[in-house]
Amino acid sequence: MRFTTPGPLRPVIACHCSQCRKSSGHFVAATSAARDKVAITGEVTWYQSSERARRGFCATCGSQMFWDGLGDNLSIFAGCFDGATGVTISGHIFCADKGDYYEITDGLAQADADDTALTAKFYS
Repeated sequence: MRFTTPGPLRPVIACHCSQCRKSSGHFVAATSAARDKVAITGEVTWYQSSERARRGFCATCGSQMFWDGLGDNLSIFAGCFDGATGVTISGHIFCADKGDYYEITDGLAQADADDTALTAKFYS
């Protein structure tokens, strides 16, 4: 499975919610792009992880690739890109759920839950 997107991409957001931590083994770092700007070739296996979202996995290797909240944008796990992305982490969400084994010390914005002020920013 492969994907391409010409962007624009949202800055990377680190999500510390319990579902992201349990599905990935740590927190998740993801960017996003407009759904109609992401071209996927090959098979994606979708898992309905909650009433409002599903997660997309590569059907060949099992890599977690996408978080799909069924809105206008598709979240893409930042580590899935080949080469430079031009994006950086701009903040953290669901910090109230973060693991007790680490601290967030990068000085970036933090939100106890979801924060549309962080997740709606896009690079042009």
